[in-house]
Amino acid sequence: MSQSKREQVVSHLRYIRQELREMHQGVQEDGLLPDPAEVRGVMAQMEALLELVAGRSGRKAKSSTNQP
Repeated sequence: MSQSKREQVVSHLRYIRQELREMHQGVQEDGLLPDPAEVRGVMAQMEALLELVAGRSGRKAKSSTNQP
């Protein structure tokens, strides 16, 4: 993996980790589940990271996940 791609992956992981940490903290402190839009946002970030690591375009990744 090239250095710039590695840096992008690290950046994505840090962002996702921070978002998940904030969601977890909210659950622990308030006992409330996170907003579904927040969860979808983190899932979208994870999809983007997967595409970056796999080296695929968004169109190919979506079509491959929709097939049985």
